[in-house]
Amino acid sequence: MATIFSKIIKGEIPSHKIAEDDRFFAFLDINPLAKGHTLVIPKQETDNLFDLDDETYKDLWLFAKKIARALDKSMTCERVGVAVVGLEVPHAHIHLVPINGIYDIDFSKPKLELGPEEFAMIAKRVSEAINS
Repeated sequence: MATIFSKIIKGEIPSHKIAEDDRFFAFLDINPLAKGHTLVIPKQETDNLFDLDDETYKDLWLFAKKIARALDKSMTCERVGVAVVGLEVPHAHIHLVPINGIYDIDFSKPKLELGPEEFAMIAKRVSEAINS
């Protein structure tokens, strides 16, 4: 059964895409902990990150690194935090969260509520920072 992330990759569910290549996809989390909170996923449907083959696992992290650098350039933050939780969607994914302190990556805190225009503006800013 296709996960919500597979449906996002196929364009069946809209998203605010940051970047994509033939194997990976990055998009803004719709329930962000911080502005710029991005999910990085393999297009291959695999539930557990650690079940990915070694090459895909390594390449996913290299793809995430490119996105993290763009977040660092384009968002106001001290660092880009990384989390792998894997409980909410049965599709391997990495959370990249612009942070200024440890509490900024606390998944139990209330999520931000952003409008479609703000999501679109953030996605554009981060996407443009990838190649700058």
